[in-house]
Amino acid sequence: MQDENADLPETKACGFLIVKGNPIKSFLLMRHKDRWDLPKGHVDPGEEEMTCALRELEEETGITSQDIQVDPNFRFSLQYVVNYKKRLGGVTALKTTVYFLATLTNDVPLKLTEHQGSEWFAWNPPHVIQQQTIDPLLAAVAQHVSS
Repeated sequence: MQDENADLPETKACGFLIVKGNPIKSFLLMRHKDRWDLPKGHVDPGEEEMTCALRELEEETGITSQDIQVDPNFRFSLQYVVNYKKRLGGVTALKTTVYFLATLTNDVPLKLTEHQGSEWFAWNPPHVIQQQTIDPLLAAVAQHVSS
C-alpha cells in the first residue's frame, strides 16, 4: 500500500511545553481564535530544532532561555497533514512538529505577540484539550515524568 501523503510538501516546526513546578503543577497553552496551541514555529533554513524552539518561545511569549530549565531527556515529535491558508500559498503539506519540555524558573510576565491569550492549566493527567497535537504531547510528558 502506498503512503497517501508521500507526495505532499513537508514543513517542520519546533516548540515548547512550558510547565511550572517540580513535580509539575501547571502548563502553559496559548489561545488562538478557535483552538489552544503551544509556542512554536517553523524552522528556518539551516536552523537547529532547539534554536528554533527557543527563538519561537521568546518571540511568542517573551520567555527567554534564561527563564527556563530545559529537560535534556525529552523530545516529542509528531506528523500530521495541514492546509496552509496563508503560508505556502494555500497548499496542503505534511507537517512534522517537535516539542521540547521546559520548566519555568523565573516567573516572567508573558508578552504575547501571535495569540489572543494564554492560560496556565492545572496538571492533572490524562488531559483532553486538543486530540491531534496537544493530548498526545501531554500524554508523553505524563509518561516521561512518571518513569
